[in-house]
Amino acid sequence: MKNKIAIQMDNIESIDLEFDSSFMIMLEAQKRNYSIFYYNPHELYYNEGVIQASGYYVKLNENDKKYFQYSSDKISVNLKDFNFLFIRQDPPFNMNYITSTYLLEYLPNSTIIVNNPTSVRNFSEKIFPFQFKEYMAPTIVSQNIDTLKAFLIKYEDIITKPLYGNGGEGIFRSTIEEGSLKGINLDKKILDEPIMAQRFIPEIKDGDKRIILIDGEYAGSVTRIPLENNIKANFHAGGKPKKTNLKKRDEEICLALKQTLKDNELFFVGIDIIGDYLTEINVTSPTGIKQINQLNNAKIEKLFWDKLETKYNIV
Repeated sequence: MKNKIAIQMDNIESIDLEFDSSFMIMLEAQKRNYSIFYYNPHELYYNEGVIQASGYYVKLNENDKKYFQYSSDKISVNLKDFNFLFIRQDPPFNMNYITSTYLLEYLPNSTIIVNNPTSVRNFSEKIFPFQFKEYMAPTIVSQNIDTLKAFLIKYEDIITKPLYGNGGEGIFRSTIEEGSLKGINLDKKILDEPIMAQRFIPEIKDGDKRIILIDGEYAGSVTRIPLENNIKANFHAGGKPKKTNLKKRDEEICLALKQTLKDNELFFVGIDIIGDYLTEINVTSPTGIKQINQLNNAKIEKLFWDKLETKYNIV
C-alpha cells in the first residue's frame, strides 16, 4: 500500500505551533512522501468489526499563518489501510480517551500505533513512575482529606496535583505554616477523585527538565524555567526554555526506564525531572521537541522518523 499515516489529535485549527510536536512529526512525514489523514478522537468508531475514522487528508505548510489545508472532503477511512497511526490528543485522560485505546486495539498489527494503545491506557503518566520509586520524591495518592493532611504535617511543604490533567492545571503548593491544603474542598472528607501529593522539590526554581526518549533512547532535552514565584514550569504555564545537558542522575533514570519503554512499545516518551527526582513519564502527547531543536540546532522529528522507519522496515 502507499505510505500513509493517520493522526488522532485535537483540532488542527487551534494547535499552538510554538509548542506543538504533532505538527513537526506530520511535516517530516510529508517530506518523506507520506499522505497524512487527520481526525479528531470523537470521529473514531467501530463499524461491524471495522475500525474507522471520519476526517480529512491534509497538506502542511511551513507558514505560521497558513500552516495547513484540507486536501480532501471529509471522508471515512478504514484505519487498517495505514502504515502508522499516531495517538496525539492531549489529556485530560478520561473515559473518552480510554475508549479510543480499546477500539484501536482491534486494528491489525500491520498498522503500527505510536504509542501502543494498551500501554497508553495502562501506564498513567503520574502513576507510571511508581515502578521507579527509588527515583521519586515522597509521594501519596489518595481521596481521603485526613490522609492528605497527615502528609502535609509530615513533610511540611507539599505539592498537590490532579492525576489526569495536563499543562500544569490544578497544581497547588501547601505549607504547614499556612495550615491548610490549597485547591482542595476541605468541607469534604473524601474527594470525588484521588489526587497526588508530593513533597515539594525546591529545585523547581532551577527548572523542570523535559527529556525526550525515542524507542527508549535519549534524543534530547530542555529545561523549562518557571516564571518568578511560580511553581509551574510547563511551557503552557509560561515556562521558558533553557539549554541543558544530562546529569549522571538523569542518565541513571533514562537507563532504568529504557527496557520497560521498549517492551511496552512506548516509542515516543517525554519524562520530567526536577532536581534529582523523576516526576512524570508522558506517554500520550509529549511536547518540547521544537525548543530542543532551537537550542541545539537539532532535528528531533527527523531522528524520530529515522528510528521509526528503521524499526519497522519502511522503505
